[in-house]
Amino acid sequence: MSARLHLGVFYTGVGPQFLWDDPSNAPHTEIETYVSVARTLERGLFDAFFLGEGLRVRENRGRVHALDVAGRPDAITQLSALAAATTRIGLVATQNTTYNFPADLARRLSSLDFLSGGRAGWNIVTTDNAWTGANFRRGGWLAHERRYERAEQFVEAALALWAGPVSHHTDLVRLRAAPTVPPSPQGRPVLFQAGDSAGGRELAAKYADVVFSANTAYDKALAYAEDLRARLARHGRPADAVRILPGATVVLGDTPADAAERAEDVRRRQISPQRAVAFLEQYWGQDLSAYDPHGPLPDVEPVEGELDPSRGTISIADRTGKLDRIRRWRELAEAKKLSIHQLVLEVQPRQHGFVGTPGQVADEWARYVRTRAVDGFNISPHLVPAALDDIVDRLVPELQDRGVYRTEYEGTTLREHLELA
Repeated sequence: MSARLHLGVFYTGVGPQFLWDDPSNAPHTEIETYVSVARTLERGLFDAFFLGEGLRVRENRGRVHALDVAGRPDAITQLSALAAATTRIGLVATQNTTYNFPADLARRLSSLDFLSGGRAGWNIVTTDNAWTGANFRRGGWLAHERRYERAEQFVEAALALWAGPVSHHTDLVRLRAAPTVPPSPQGRPVLFQAGDSAGGRELAAKYADVVFSANTAYDKALAYAEDLRARLARHGRPADAVRILPGATVVLGDTPADAAERAEDVRRRQISPQRAVAFLEQYWGQDLSAYDPHGPLPDVEPVEGELDPSRGTISIADRTGKLDRIRRWRELAEAKKLSIHQLVLEVQPRQHGFVGTPGQVADEWARYVRTRAVDGFNISPHLVPAALDDIVDRLVPELQDRGVYRTEYEGTTLREHLELA
């Protein structure tokens, strides 16, 4: 492969990465916003526009989480509208293997692929939390350790159905069906998978065309790429069968100091005082809204018991040992005289982001792709459309100058954009 950088934008629709209170943010649920974003990315010659999916409104202690924007349109429906408003950009829908049925989802995805002229992709995700499962007939029926087993059986069934009539009977997936939609110019939707865990990496190595992860720092990205390519070999797939696009945040400035100042401002606004209190509530297991985020840590002890996994907002690794964690936080806050907000800013891990002038970021990305640490990045913007305009207008030309980014689309399908077989 040539050292060519592939770019996507992951528009999650909820969460702290967006500066929701910024007046420059475009309206979240208006179709004009999504059309404008997709056309901006097409102008910037991006490979794909990803939509996150939410099968339930975010909750905190059993109540709607008021710090997130609620109410995302269905991803496939939304991308179908964008297919008519664009001509080249890939359209990737996040869709769940735990709470969908293979024949139905395969038909809806192939419909998007056919109607868009071969530009559809499927971001394969799993879910184990009961608060999402409560929306569905089977509830929280699938054990955490089995979610990737169902995902594999689900993807195998979808692939078989896209190839022709299928009779597929396993312990978690049973169907007999025939395709009802003609194949698109790219044959079938491109498969994306967020493969960070061991199960996720195996699923990606078996089936994915594109994988993205949280391994954005160079050394971690390189180690991840080497691990994934070794898994590909074990499954009889060539090393270049999968494009690796880690998630990335980007903050550009006119000078390095300007960029650093902007990045720190973005982080402090993402972890707002109100979000800091909500973060502690997950660990204390009770309402802390009466506490001043600029005051000391709560003077009450956390509710006994481990974290309830049904909340769905705390990582698996953080669901145990909360008392020891809170004790360490108290010691840190006392030693440094930290308020609630200051403590959360201190203990929330800093994600590796790309901060600098457009030239600096372009140099760094060129190194990543030339050494095959990545094949590109999947960008999570903090402002829409301002952050994306900045990347398209200022960073893309620098990448083109370095010879690591296309100067025009060379194909019409998502598979062609990604240079996949």
